[in-house]
Parts: sequence; C-alpha cells; structure tokens
Amino acid sequence: MRPFTPPFPKRGERETWQFAAEVIELPDALEAVEAHFRERGWTDGLPIVPPTPERAEAMLAGIEAEPDMVVGKIPPLWGEATVEKIAINAVMAGCPPAAMPVLVAALEAMLDPAFNLYGVQATTHPVAPLLIVHGPAAGRLGMHAGPGVFGPGNRANATLGRAVRLCLWNLGGARPGAGDMATQGSPAKYTYAMAEREDGSPWGPLHASLGFAPTDSVVTVFGGEAPHNVNDHVSQRAENLLAVVAGTAATLGSNVGWYLAQSQLLVVLGPEHAATIAADGFSRADVQRYLFDHARISLGRRKLGGMWGIQDWPRWMATVDDAVMLPVVSAPEDVLVMVAGGPGKHSAVVPNCAFSRAVSRPITRWPRR
Repeated sequence: MRPFTPPFPKRGERETWQFAAEVIELPDALEAVEAHFRERGWTDGLPIVPPTPERAEAMLAGIEAEPDMVVGKIPPLWGEATVEKIAINAVMAGCPPAAMPVLVAALEAMLDPAFNLYGVQATTHPVAPLLIVHGPAAGRLGMHAGPGVFGPGNRANATLGRAVRLCLWNLGGARPGAGDMATQGSPAKYTYAMAEREDGSPWGPLHASLGFAPTDSVVTVFGGEAPHNVNDHVSQRAENLLAVVAGTAATLGSNVGWYLAQSQLLVVLGPEHAATIAADGFSRADVQRYLFDHARISLGRRKLGGMWGIQDWPRWMATVDDAVMLPVVSAPEDVLVMVAGGPGKHSAVVPNCAFSRAVSRPITRWPRR
C-alpha cells in the first residue's frame, strides 16, 4: 500500500475522498483483475469482487468510523489495519456494508493480547479465528445459526469469515509456508463465522453468560480447530450424553490438554442435544462442571506422546501415580457452551489453540444515518 500525503477528509467531506491505498488501473475485465491480484498473492485462491473505489466507498458507509482510524497492527508481519484497508478486503470477500461494524469489532477482539493472534497465525497447529456473532447484529446481517451452521449457503457467514481471512492474509502476511506455518492447514482458514441459535438455547445466549446483556450485539473470537463431531442418537439422560461429549474432547492428539497451555473448549450443542441435557435440570454451569470433571486423560496415557517431554509440566506430576486423571482445561469456565445447528442428534467440540483465550467485544460502530 502506498501512503497518501494529504490529510483524510472527515465524514461530511466524502465527496472529495481520495484513497490512501494504492489505486491500480486495470482493464475493465474480471479476468484481468483476478489475474493481477492472484499473481501478487492478494487472494486466498477463490475469486474476488474487484475492490473499486466506488465499492470501497460503499463499504465504508456501513460503519461509523473514519477511514484512517487504525484498528491495530496484524501479526506476524505487523501490517497496519486501518478501517479503509479492512473495507477493501471486505469488498474482495463479497461482504455487505452492514458487516463492517462486526468485522472491525472482531479484529479488535483478535488484537487483544489474550487472544494471542501472533500464535494463532503462525503456529503449525491447524487453527483459525472462529467468529461467533450474538444478539441483534446476527439478525441485522442475516446470519445463519441453523442447519449446516458451519457449512456453506449463507452470504453473511461466508463472507464475514472470509473477510477476516483476507485481512489476516493481506495485512498480517499469514500465507501458507510464510507467516502461516500450519503443517496441513484447515478448511476453516477459508472462512469461519457463525451465529448463535439463541431461540434453541435452554440457558440463554452465550454472551449473556460472559457478562453482556442479552440484547447486546457482541462478537466472540475463538482460535479454534475445525469442529469435531459428537454423534449420539441414543442417550436419553444428560450424563450419558455429556459423557460422549467429554470423550470427544479428551483425545491424545489434541493440543488441548497440555496442562499449562491455558486451553479452552467450545462446545456447540445441537438443539436436540441441548434439550435432552436441559430436561434433566442441567444448567450451563452444570454442563461446564461435568465436562471439566469428565473430559480427562490419565497421566500414564499422556506420557505416551503428544507434547510430553518437550513442554513444561508441573513438577508434582513426577510424584503422582500414572492413573491420576488430568483435565484437558484448567477450570469449568474454560468450557464455553452454546447452541447452534438444526434437527438431528449431533453436536460439535471445537478445541482451541494453545495460549489463546476467547475474547468478546461489543459491536457498536453502526452508521448513524
């Protein structure tokens, strides 16, 4: 991006706007634009919407923020993310302008040190930022929380997650083998965004349990693997069903469970599973406690491989029996429980990236006009 010397105009002076980003003259043909961007490594391999000044201007109209506002510097190459540059990547991803306040709030959340975006970007672990949109914002964007929630078919989900990826790619420099060192990668690195199925939750929305009002618009970012399926078509009791969830969460090959890694789990219950659990009187806190108590692996099995011997472990582990059962997270609160999806007896467990914590931010920069 080439710097622009004159000062940025304020919102009322948009008719005189000139972009700080470089303006490129290309033939008026989609194929030429695609080829130019692809050759320079500016795309994720999928077709893009050409980010013309007119389209970028329309995208900027979707947020109450000046184009030169700096959201932060994105690792691992620490490119500066201004609202303008974010808007350009949002155009390329195919976002509607209404997505801009959510996108900016999500990037602000990712830049919180607790999220450890550098680690999420550069690790060999196949993880990606998962965006969960809560409250009225999800409806405002037309986001999907029902059948096939992690899959294709909804413009808002697909393009919001892709816009995040393009920002991490173009502004942060996280490209496979250079900045993004994931050994095999993940399809979640294309796009990873969803809404919460609040009408299917017996316990209210997740963001309300995190300290927000149920009516707040909030985005949560979670550095997660692709979803791990939980298949249980027979359990009629909460404890039986949660034992299956715990078994999915506690596996030797998972990054979650290295004892000092500040691990977290996101448990996305399908509505039918959530109803079965709630029918036995389990609260969200009860679910968290049960999974903390039962998603465990013995010390002896831990010693078979994984991270054993190459990372720090508490000294007391050298003094206890191999039969001691170790939790995969440090506290019940490290199990985040929400509801999404459609009919069927399936749920999902999403393990996180070591040394990364989920971060939530209110979505506030809606345009006033």
